[in-house]
This record gives sequence, C-alpha cells and structure tokens, in this order.
Amino acid sequence: MIRLSRLQVRIIERTAATIPLALAVAVAAFVLMRAIPGDPVDIMMGEGASSSGEEVAALRAQLGLDEPIHRQLSRYLKGLFRGDLGYSIIRSRPVAEMIREALPATIELAVYAMLFALALGIPVGVAAALKHNTVFDRVSMAMSFIGVSLPAFWLGIVAILVFAMTLGWAPTSGRIPYGLEPRHITGLLTLDALLTGNMPALGSALRHLCLPAITLGLGVAAVVARVTRSSMLDVLGSDYVLFARAKGVPESAVTIRHALRNAMIPTVTLVGLQFGSLLGGNMIVETVFGWPGLGRVVVDAVFARDYPVVQASVMVYALTFVLINLVTDVIYTALDPKMALQ
Repeated sequence: MIRLSRLQVRIIERTAATIPLALAVAVAAFVLMRAIPGDPVDIMMGEGASSSGEEVAALRAQLGLDEPIHRQLSRYLKGLFRGDLGYSIIRSRPVAEMIREALPATIELAVYAMLFALALGIPVGVAAALKHNTVFDRVSMAMSFIGVSLPAFWLGIVAILVFAMTLGWAPTSGRIPYGLEPRHITGLLTLDALLTGNMPALGSALRHLCLPAITLGLGVAAVVARVTRSSMLDVLGSDYVLFARAKGVPESAVTIRHALRNAMIPTVTLVGLQFGSLLGGNMIVETVFGWPGLGRVVVDAVFARDYPVVQASVMVYALTFVLINLVTDVIYTALDPKMALQ
C-alpha cells in the first residue's frame, strides 16, 4: 500500500478542489459578462449602422447569441470540457491562440515586476527592522505607505512623462521594436534572447520592460518591505536569536542564518498572493504602456463585449492563481517543516 506524505495529500486535495472552482469561475464569468449592458452585435455593426433587422438577426444566429441563456451556457461548458475555448466574436480567431500569444508577455512583465519588488522590498524591510525606531526606519516605512497608496495608472503616466518623454531613458510603449525580435522559443523575449545569444534584442527588451515593471512592482515592494520588517522584528526578539547572540554568533550569521530564514515564511505567502495579483491585476499597467499582454486583450474584449475572450481569460487567471498558491504551499513547507505535520 502506497503511503503519501501530508504534503502530497495536500497537493492532491488542492488539485481536486480546482475542478469545482474552475466550474464556478466559468459560470460566474459567463453570467457576469451577459449582465453588462451592451450587445456585441451592435458593437460589430457600429453606431448609426443601416443594417436591416434580418442582417442583425442572421449575425446573432451565426454567433449563437439568439439561443436561450441556458443553452449558451451548456454549449460553453461542453466546449470547455473538450478543451475548446471558442472563437473571438470580434476578431474571428480561436481564443486559445490569442491567449497563447498574449500570455507570455503578461508572465514576463509580472516576473520582472516581482523580481524588482523582492530586490527592493526585502532589503529595505530587513534594514528597517535592524535599525528599528531610527530615522531610516521611519522614512522607509513612510515611503512604503506612499508606495502602497499611489495608483498604478497615475504612476505609469508620470513615469512615461518624466523618464520616457522628458529624459528619454526608456521607450514609452510596446515590448520590442519590429524586426528586432529574437527567435521564438518560449515567448518570453528576454529568455529567448539569452537562449539565442541575441544581445541587442535582450537590451531592447529590458529597456521596454523597465518602466512597466517598476510601475507594477512598486506597490508590491512597499507591501513586502512592511511585512518583512514586521516579521524580522518578531524573530529578532525570539529566544533562539537571543541565545545565538549570547553564544557569540556573529551578528551577520544571526541575521541571515537564524532570523531572515524564519522571517521569510510570511513573506513567501505574501509573494505567492501578490504574484497572482500581478498576473490578474496588470490590465491598467498594460493599457497605459501599450504592453501586448493578456490584460490588454481582456480590456479590449470587455469594451467589445467579446464574451469568449473574457470568459477564457478569466479561467486562465483563476487556474494560474490556484497553481501559484499550490507552489507557495510547497515552498512554505520547505521553509517551515512543522507545516508538513499539520
């Protein structure tokens, strides 16, 4: 008889729970999209169009929008179980193809935004805890509060005006100039450029990533800094840290080996949640910077009432969020073995 560890059981339970969650998300996306005022056929025809009632009715029948809602839902769910995400109403393309083209850009932006957030937030949080109640601590926490409060769209517009248009340090929009793209391998331009040794493409991709990644990651960096500081303060006051200091362990070893590792446990959970939010909440940043990712595709689809695109994109976001939380659980257990016993 095969005996599974508690971690393996937890992974199986989470995976099994994904099925009803995905079904609930699919139904919710279907219902909410049709609750929004507006009709995709009217949008396709355009305002002031002189199309006859027969032409409108024929187009609605062609798109399957003339059927009762329950039949549309049934057809949609059957397609999902077959792996068919449908066709875009506006672009007349397979939705799966559109998502496959746009998703790598969104993932790449979210990854670099998170790397920026971690590179800034963790050192600031640790330093603020080590310099508790000093000027650095108060200033850094005040700046983190401001970082959390700033709207992403405003920050993006200011970044474009200052660093792109005035100083010319970075491009205003886009992902890479036409003709400079590296050979397609993963869809992640920086990784493809590294794999193919295309250094000009790598440099251009990083320059285009700079402003949107910082804009997207600044709020996350502020949250990471505050959580890391709080966790470090709790750990630095614990008995085992005081005992290590009493034994004469160097302060750097106490900070890194004993305090930081345990302080990272809440931060890992936060990073998992925030990374899911970066993937699903980057629509504004992608729109401001003209970034050709899934968020921008969803925004365009919502305005066009392109039901299949929005429904499939919501499903992708939900399943990605579940997967990220599953990975977070595994990392959490590796950092805190006591979790494997719960």
